Amino acid sequence: MQLKKNVSARGLLRTALTAALVIQAGLLGQAHAQSAPAQPAATPEAWGALKHVHAGVLDVAYAEMGPANGPVVILLHGWPYDIHSYEQVAPALAAKGYRVLVPYARGYGDTHFLSANTARNGEPAALAQDVIDFMDALHIKQAVFGGFDWGARSADIVAALWPERVKALVSVSGYLIGTQEAGKAPLPPKAEYQWWYQFYFATERGQEGYQKYHRDFAKLIWQLASPKWNFDDATFERSAAALDNPDHVAISIHNYRWRLDLAKGEEKYAALEARLAKLPTISVPTITMEGDANGAPHPAPEAYAKQFTGKYEFRLITGGIGHNLPEEAPAAFTQAVIDADHL
Repeated sequence: MQLKKNVSARGLLRTALTAALVIQAGLLGQAHAQSAPAQPAATPEAWGALKHVHAGVLDVAYAEMGPANGPVVILLHGWPYDIHSYEQVAPALAAKGYRVLVPYARGYGDTHFLSANTARNGEPAALAQDVIDFMDALHIKQAVFGGFDWGARSADIVAALWPERVKALVSVSGYLIGTQEAGKAPLPPKAEYQWWYQFYFATERGQEGYQKYHRDFAKLIWQLASPKWNFDDATFERSAAALDNPDHVAISIHNYRWRLDLAKGEEKYAALEARLAKLPTISVPTITMEGDANGAPHPAPEAYAKQFTGKYEFRLITGGIGHNLPEEAPAAFTQAVIDADHL
């Protein structure tokens, strides 16, 4: 196992509290390296017009950059963020010759369900199946994946269950596959405290509150998850617009209630969830990453190392980098994607 070092200068070190993950622990060191120069920020127009494709149960809106015949990179965003988390990463990868695809997940942006009768389901298997459907609709056999938060979880699931579709993986906060059974186990009080919004969402008051205040709620999450990231209002509002999707609240609430076994999934995903409940290992070449100031709940890297059985590296990104790592440290994330592709 090789360790590389990475640095991104953005303020003082703040060690994030870590939540427990119920998997076999491995040992992995942490290291630092010299930072790459930051890429110039992409303007909103740099995305070009969003494209659409019917994929599974969705009409998926996605951004595309780079040569049509280039090796494919798929970048998956988290909650409550959007594709703008990759506004610097995508053009940097496109400049390296990659065909970069950045889809809006179900419940975000201009991605919509094809039928009003489809369940507004946020369970992890459903979001991962969306990714496979997206690839199939675009006739993509294999891609390099990068993701954080919900996006990292979906990428992890695709890599675990459909490894032939994944050339390499970059996953912020590592192995994020979980189970409802594991979600029943109580965590230490400090870890539970970080999940306050999950318990809030378990109530009808929480659902109504998120419906009414979803932008205020999202900004608070950004601030707590990335306490050293001094984003401005324009940066936030550009992404917050994606949360106005009419299905966003339902998807978000269902996702967090499902984790606590307070909401059921769909039968058509039951077989996938049964496989995920066994916490399958990931064999594709992988680089996992963590920011040194990630204020969101996340597992310790040594807790998940043995879940990656192929070529593997862990990178700690220093300098006050929080949860939205691709947007806060775009050069480091870009380099990780390139390096993972060549592991």
